[in-house]
Amino acid sequence: MKETVSKTFREIYGAADDVRSYFAPGRVNLIGEHTDYNGGHVFPCALSYGTYAAAARRNDRKLRFYSVNFPGNGVTESSVGDYRPLRDKSWTSYMKGVMWALAGRGFEMDCGLDIVIGGDIPAGAGLSSSAALEVLTGIMLRDMFGFDISNQEIALLGQKAENEYCGLNCGIMDQFASAMGRKDHAIFLDTSDLSFQYVPFVLQDEVLIITNTNKKHSLKDSAYNDRRRECGEALEALRKVTDAEALCDLSPEDFEGNKDAIKDPVCLRRARHAVYENRRTIEGVRALEAGDLEEFGRLMNASHVSLRDDYEVSCRELDILAETAWEIPGVLGSRMTGGGFGGCTVSIVKKEAADEFCRVVGETYREKAGFDCTFYVVSPGGGPEVF
Repeated sequence: MKETVSKTFREIYGAADDVRSYFAPGRVNLIGEHTDYNGGHVFPCALSYGTYAAAARRNDRKLRFYSVNFPGNGVTESSVGDYRPLRDKSWTSYMKGVMWALAGRGFEMDCGLDIVIGGDIPAGAGLSSSAALEVLTGIMLRDMFGFDISNQEIALLGQKAENEYCGLNCGIMDQFASAMGRKDHAIFLDTSDLSFQYVPFVLQDEVLIITNTNKKHSLKDSAYNDRRRECGEALEALRKVTDAEALCDLSPEDFEGNKDAIKDPVCLRRARHAVYENRRTIEGVRALEAGDLEEFGRLMNASHVSLRDDYEVSCRELDILAETAWEIPGVLGSRMTGGGFGGCTVSIVKKEAADEFCRVVGETYREKAGFDCTFYVVSPGGGPEVF
């Protein structure tokens, strides 16, 4: 993909004196879903799949964008400073949102750019192609303009861009995993204070398989923002009887003792998921560190049930994949990953069962969903790169 992006740059814009290349990874979240904006723990890892860019400085303030994944869109033109938060609806809004967020911090671009983007993250799969694009933009601009900013700050500005420029109230997990990824490790992140630790994640007798429903999800068009509002309402009710600053400040025991303060049954279910998912994530990392992959897999399965029943962000296609996987010998755990409403599952599967997993899940999915799913065997990848 790097070579494709560089070649396309020459074809679209011609030769340039200093064309630079960049990469930022997508991510898969192993456990800890919809906890990141509730002050809880998450456990993602970066992937070797990601988004690439080739870019060169211009001698004016024009911005030109081209995506090899969407060639029919042609070249999209804009200019430095022409930012329209919440009104910019093109795919370039993720990049311009980061430019806008950087400008708000005093990091001003002194010229325009010619940019070509390309990625091998399946679009709409819930593997954080948008976060990768945001982190990629921050890494690219830091390199090209000499901005003094860390990867962690780039992650936070990527989140700000998605929240306030693109209009999706996501948490910090996706951008953090992309910006801070480390090969063969997952990131145990406490989103309440951004403290984190790298946890080795190298499977010996198992493989990590991502299964794409091929049902694209669009978080803006989903009830994602509604989930944040419902969690906020649950928290306000709990604050009347506890000193919790976030839902995930509460242990399951604290929650059970005070849940009657939440009168809305929908908000109650949302809060229950957040509190118990946070506990599952903490217990899951402990199990992994103890070498107990079977316990980690059991917690993955419980996570999916909670996301399906309490948080209601699964869908028929995701449920088919997870529930079919649970019945296959050699599958330790399987759950939806990402925001939901489509996208992918992530499964830990014994190596000797991997072929049977793909066969049975593929056949069952085709029979019940009416179209094919796609399988990716993955391992934790590194963070962003400047080539």
